[in-house]
Amino acid sequence: MLIHNTDCRYYKGEKPCAYKRMCDGCPEYLPMGKRILFIKFGAIGDALRTTPLLRALDKLWPKPYITWVTDAASYPLLQNIPQIHRLWAYDHTVIMRVQLERWDAVLNFDKATPALCLAELAHAPWKAGFRLSSEGNLTIFNDAAEYALQLGLSDPLKFRENTKSYMQIVFEMAGLRHEGEEYCFALTDKERAWARARFAAWGITDGDTVVGLNTGAGPVFATKKWTEEGYLGLAQRLHQQHPEVKILLLGGPAEHERNVRLAAALGAAAINTGADNPIRLFAAIVNRCDLLVTGDTMALHLAIALRRRAVVYFGSTCHQEIDLYGRGETLLTDTAQFPCAPCYLKECKLAFSCMQALTVDKVYAAVERQLAELGRG
Repeated sequence: MLIHNTDCRYYKGEKPCAYKRMCDGCPEYLPMGKRILFIKFGAIGDALRTTPLLRALDKLWPKPYITWVTDAASYPLLQNIPQIHRLWAYDHTVIMRVQLERWDAVLNFDKATPALCLAELAHAPWKAGFRLSSEGNLTIFNDAAEYALQLGLSDPLKFRENTKSYMQIVFEMAGLRHEGEEYCFALTDKERAWARARFAAWGITDGDTVVGLNTGAGPVFATKKWTEEGYLGLAQRLHQQHPEVKILLLGGPAEHERNVRLAAALGAAAINTGADNPIRLFAAIVNRCDLLVTGDTMALHLAIALRRRAVVYFGSTCHQEIDLYGRGETLLTDTAQFPCAPCYLKECKLAFSCMQALTVDKVYAAVERQLAELGRG
């Protein structure tokens, strides 16, 4: 019987490998080594900000072979990352494969029930992170994940006492220390070319300074977004003080009407980039921005992954969990005025909210400081 190296990183079985060789005596044979099942679904920003772990897992296992299971929404942003050897979108086939394949370790950083069940079903001698108890409740595999569990059980700990970033927390769950590892994200040449053509059509050249205003926050926590009037005032001030700066209005389908109104009010001072850009092309737009102004959103995590500068404001969510890697600044709610923040509420019941209290002066001053950091203020 011929030799078939089914443990080779290049072996496919149903078709030739990248080197188009038979296995017997192949000089390119590269065993998988430790096979790691990595589970993290959404939210999309959370999946992206878990990727720094990929850069550190070889501290536990030299050159591990990583299979990441995610959901359909997060799948596009995790494509083309070289540290992920197989990327699977959760479905019934994935459930069967996870049970049938051999794993050396399972890391689950997601609290969603499908993720918890999948982590339980996988066979591995070592597991870390969140799991499902025999009573059907969320619990943990390992002691190192205790702090992450407590954050979900205690509002005072999560909202007031915690000083750890999200990266510190998930690294700790895996028994590692976060030492500045950056996000993993990779645009393709085709996506970069699409962005270049789009920017050229907008009259933006390589030497122009570009500031992106991400005007929304998605439907789940609408309390995270700044006011339309605030963005209008900021864009007007920025255009008045820096007419050479190109201002982009960014957002998704939920921001379509808002950005149409802003674009109409701003005229030639701003460019509406559209609300229907596929997520990876949206990322290609963010990649060309020198500075992004945003709330705690997926766009923020794209800016961090692409190593763009950001001015990010926080009200209903926890600022301490976000690490900008020294590329930007955070604007925080005045907790003396709004002791309810952070609240993680989907709707604010106050007549005057923390996002309404965020002034154009405060945001513009932060934008000026960041432009100065870029040498363009």
